[in-house]
Amino acid sequence: MSPAPDVFVYHDYRAFLGDWYASRKALGRVSYRSFARRAGIGSPSYLKLVVDGERNLSDEMADRFAQACSLGDDARGFFCELVRFNQAASHDERGAAYARLRSFRRYRELHPLEVARDEYHSCWYLPAIREMVLRADFRDDPAWVAEQLVPSIKPSEAARAIETLIELGLLVRAGGRLVQGSAALVASADVPASMHLRNYHRQMIARAAEALDTLPRDRRDVSSVTLAVDEATAERIADAIVGFRRQLLELSALSHEPTRVVQVNIQLFPLTRDAKET
Repeated sequence: MSPAPDVFVYHDYRAFLGDWYASRKALGRVSYRSFARRAGIGSPSYLKLVVDGERNLSDEMADRFAQACSLGDDARGFFCELVRFNQAASHDERGAAYARLRSFRRYRELHPLEVARDEYHSCWYLPAIREMVLRADFRDDPAWVAEQLVPSIKPSEAARAIETLIELGLLVRAGGRLVQGSAALVASADVPASMHLRNYHRQMIARAAEALDTLPRDRRDVSSVTLAVDEATAERIADAIVGFRRQLLELSALSHEPTRVVQVNIQLFPLTRDAKET
């Protein structure tokens, strides 16, 4: 008998419900009507409406659906959190729901790379510390590392960051010092990965805003330009940004004795609606 889908694999509760129903339907084990009876709801079409995105689930209804799918305690709790994650109305709600999803051991086991990406992008100073080890004067000392960052952090935070980077394989101890490891965290297009990057970009944009007030002009460069463009030109600008980022990476590779870690933020977003939308 074909096993039911594992809910912990999913980032979308509607996709799980659709796959679960299809797998049980193929075995002749369920119909929309029988599912409605199991969930204690009157409408036989309710499941289909939810799968198709035409209905949302309340907390109570999510729990009923989980029971109707015969999910165990952990899977049932995960499904209810997945519903909250998918239906969150704000970034903060979505982030809190995702943190609860990550608390499930089975989820962490099935998504190790995703958890690693999340750890890496969770604090703005993790990427900074990873780059900091390239400095010739780098000290494997959390207190020193914490003081070097702008703004500075607590030594305990620096110690935990170094530990996390080592756990992820992004830093290793070799020859009596910390060096960059060969591991790479490549962002994917799935929903949680994009959320990790959004969290990271928010933190770095906040650092840039603070720099306007805390750093002298000779230590920062903040500029912008507002343009009116057609669609083809907008695409060319986006391509130019990709090329510019590659240039920056190449320039960084040519820096044989780094003395500082810098952040370069690049944002491209519309200030007006497209003429086609009006």
